[in-house]
Amino acid sequence: MNVLVTGATGFVGNSLVPALVSAGHTVTAMTRDASSYDPPDGVSVTECDLLSPETLEDSFQSVDVAYYLVHSLQTGEAFARRDREAAQNFVRAASKAGIERVIYLGGLGETGGELSEHLRSRREVESILDSNEYELTTLRAAIIIGRGSTSFTMIRQLAERLPVMVTPKWVRTECQPIALQDAIAYLVGVLDVPETADETFEIGGPDVLTYQQMLNQTASHLGTDPLIIPVPVLSPALSVYWVDLVTTVPQSVAHPLIYGLKNSVVVTDDRIRDLVPITLTPFDQAIEDVLSE
Repeated sequence: MNVLVTGATGFVGNSLVPALVSAGHTVTAMTRDASSYDPPDGVSVTECDLLSPETLEDSFQSVDVAYYLVHSLQTGEAFARRDREAAQNFVRAASKAGIERVIYLGGLGETGGELSEHLRSRREVESILDSNEYELTTLRAAIIIGRGSTSFTMIRQLAERLPVMVTPKWVRTECQPIALQDAIAYLVGVLDVPETADETFEIGGPDVLTYQQMLNQTASHLGTDPLIIPVPVLSPALSVYWVDLVTTVPQSVAHPLIYGLKNSVVVTDDRIRDLVPITLTPFDQAIEDVLSE
């Protein structure tokens, strides 16, 4: 198929593009700065900004399927507004070009009014993308474990640098992380399964862990042994300050992610495993893979 990947230079997009090429698809990578992107052999590059609709006119021509991997978290407090505008501009351009299918990587988590601002924004983008005639496939994921993952970078640096952590009770919230290679396998695999069109799926690895367990297991691989003390009176609003001090993750990214830790992010619908059967990578193995890189 002729495939367009938005967010091609991001953490997921950077691995998805070569995987799509290996699967035999003709790929165009969308980026805001083509001069800073070295594409794999055979990949075309289109320079566009989803916040500037006038740059999109020619990018969607002759495209069968588009992947939507754009996220504005690093832009600061206005990330939700920017994500909303980008999604709306994408929908208009895709509609005008007559794209048949869109695949979106969204956020796993509980539904309802208690979602964090970060997860609410992910769901809002999903709703905007679903407002058109093309077939939308949504894959919802929690933490993706891979080199360049902001969430895992935060976990790794905390486990590596803090001998003692006094944490809010959210450290015992459950999460179902997934290895990057498994997320990529699902993203590529749904293209070959017509039953996945116009459907929403939850994807996760084989292990359901609390954030405390992820910190401890990561520390074990790093050769550290932090003491983690959850207390009921410490709020995430306070914990963001020591995350800022200890990790290199930008505040604009770390703060929304920290506030999102209150939400359980566990797969409750695993239909995707029958439609796109893959061997899932255990959390420990995913950590080893990242550290070996």
